[in-house]
Amino acid sequence: MTAEVWSEVPMSDIRGVPRWVFPPPEGFRATDLDHMPQLPAHTELIDGSLVFVSPQASFHTRAVDLITSGLRRYLPSGLRVRREMSVILDLRQRPEPDVCVIQADADRGPDQTAYEAGDVTLVVEVVSPESEERDRKRKPQLYAEAGIAHFWRIENQSGRPTVYVYELDPATAAYALTGIYHDRLKVSVPFDADIDLAEIDEL
Repeated sequence: MTAEVWSEVPMSDIRGVPRWVFPPPEGFRATDLDHMPQLPAHTELIDGSLVFVSPQASFHTRAVDLITSGLRRYLPSGLRVRREMSVILDLRQRPEPDVCVIQADADRGPDQTAYEAGDVTLVVEVVSPESEERDRKRKPQLYAEAGIAHFWRIENQSGRPTVYVYELDPATAAYALTGIYHDRLKVSVPFDADIDLAEIDEL
């Protein structure tokens, strides 16, 4: 649907459910998210269907803060860190990673709502109970298919983050696990970084 069509869709049907919740026969498109009325914050598009995000627990918020601030300490000048910004992977895929690292010139102004996959160097997902299947299986598959070179998955282990670091294998177009980090995340790609994971206790 075009932006004009979305603006004409009645806000709810007779049961009080917004009509835009129901996908058209061909599924939603990535660009639709910018034009749908009253779309909840942080809505994702996975396989042409809308995915609504549950309220996040304290661990999730603090883990995102920890990784975001940690990455910014080591970020090369040509890159930028963004949190909770959607990434357009293809026509019907627009997930919203918790953190992503983008090329600096991909930031085109304050009204920008998404980045293209080709501008993204790293995506980070913090796993929540409701997002386990997506964060562990489907979203990494989609990120890899879109050619994003680096993917990190963060799990809650007794209140402390465990970071699973993956790198795209060009021979298989799939992610390969390159390390699991419990106390300190020290990596050399996509750039040198050394993040004390125990700092989450101070946030």
